[in-house]
Amino acid sequence: MSQLSNASMNIIIRLHFQKNIITFSEIAKVIGETGGDVIGIDVISTSKVQTVRDITITVKNQQHGQSVMDAIQNLQGVKVISVSDRTFLLHLGGKIEVTPKNPIKNRDDLSRVYTPGVAQVCRAIADEPLKAHSLTIKRNTVAVVSDGTAVLGLGDIGPLAAMPVMEGKAMLFKQMAGVDAFPICLDTKDPDEIVSIVKSIAPAFGGINLEDISSPRCFEIEARLKQELDIPVFHDDQHGTAVVLLAGLYNALKLTGKKIESIKVVLNGVGAAGTACAKMLIAAGVQHIIGVDRAGALHRDEVYDHQNWTDFANMTNPYNEKGALGDVIKGADVFIGVSAPGVLTESHLKTMANDPIVFALANPVPEIDPDLAEPFVRVLATGRSDYPNQINNVLCFPGIFRGALDCRASEINEEMKLATAKAIASVVSDEELSETYIVPSVFNQKVVEKVREAVVEAAYKSGVARKDLFKEENALATTY
Repeated sequence: MSQLSNASMNIIIRLHFQKNIITFSEIAKVIGETGGDVIGIDVISTSKVQTVRDITITVKNQQHGQSVMDAIQNLQGVKVISVSDRTFLLHLGGKIEVTPKNPIKNRDDLSRVYTPGVAQVCRAIADEPLKAHSLTIKRNTVAVVSDGTAVLGLGDIGPLAAMPVMEGKAMLFKQMAGVDAFPICLDTKDPDEIVSIVKSIAPAFGGINLEDISSPRCFEIEARLKQELDIPVFHDDQHGTAVVLLAGLYNALKLTGKKIESIKVVLNGVGAAGTACAKMLIAAGVQHIIGVDRAGALHRDEVYDHQNWTDFANMTNPYNEKGALGDVIKGADVFIGVSAPGVLTESHLKTMANDPIVFALANPVPEIDPDLAEPFVRVLATGRSDYPNQINNVLCFPGIFRGALDCRASEINEEMKLATAKAIASVVSDEELSETYIVPSVFNQKVVEKVREAVVEAAYKSGVARKDLFKEENALATTY
């Protein structure tokens, strides 16, 4: 398999050069010869004999950027003053902040938002705790909780290094759905401590988004928190992936004309995301699904060291098929990969059923190079933004929490997740649907609203909504 290159990056080099020794065109030529692409030039200062400029250059990765910088530094008459990565610049000081909704301009304002006026609001909540949903940030705030043990494709990098990801998640919550979110990165890997800490901070939040917690601990942590808290708890790595995957599958099956009840699905990678995907597919009507991991196809004749694998085998593989991926993928209609690069080959694809559907979701390098797979599949989806059909959790979590918060749901249940998948799929019209467009863009503004509406309706029908769907509460009217 050919390895996909990492996404390119931009660096900004501030350089000082002597005009009587070297020209800028000579500098640009060297940058081009080393593979850099000049995309921006800003003159900081200049005179007849010297100039200082910021040169924005697209490079392949950090190593390539260093090579470009070294080539510039070797030029006579040129001095590199500084080098900045635009991504790092975006993160300076963090990416989010807390701002007041109403500025404090005078003493009267101060007395209302703080002492003494705030006391009457505190007493109202003490007398009737449910008013916290109306009179505090609880009604619109989600905690993004991680221990940094399974961050993106980076693995266990710890809570401090996980902060930029959680901040980014908070940004997406706010921009996509107007939900206020805050990163909570915990310096512990102990499930008991994580559960205890989250329970202790829960009064300030209307929902808990668990993020990048390694398997199998994530299953226990989510299950306990869902049981012990009365607000939605959602492990996005599991359920967000599963929901968007199902949305894509709904539309892919439209193209192939196959029924979800009759397809054979092979899922490679039975971790947190894989297990959630399987449960979601089963809830949607899939009857024939086989999980494959390091032990091969999971089946009921084996007792595995991982309890998760044993449980998975008991709910899947109806014909108890055994063997490696190459054995069980024969005749499969759908392949789902949430595993590692290179596990899926062209030979595997040739043995699948007609019009095979492939979700190769390992990131950043999929289970098979999309360019190699394209001739052998009907529909291909990945987790990458530079290929069509990106299965991206951003299509799910902003809208599902927006809906859950708006109806004050006590949990996010299977009915709400299924409704979310159908809502996401519905954003792609029959006229738009094609092999390269089975899920909407993450920037499609219809997604959050459709998901929100579907989630609220499902929460109401399943009995977990605790707020009147059609009546806006008036906090002031119930305070006195």
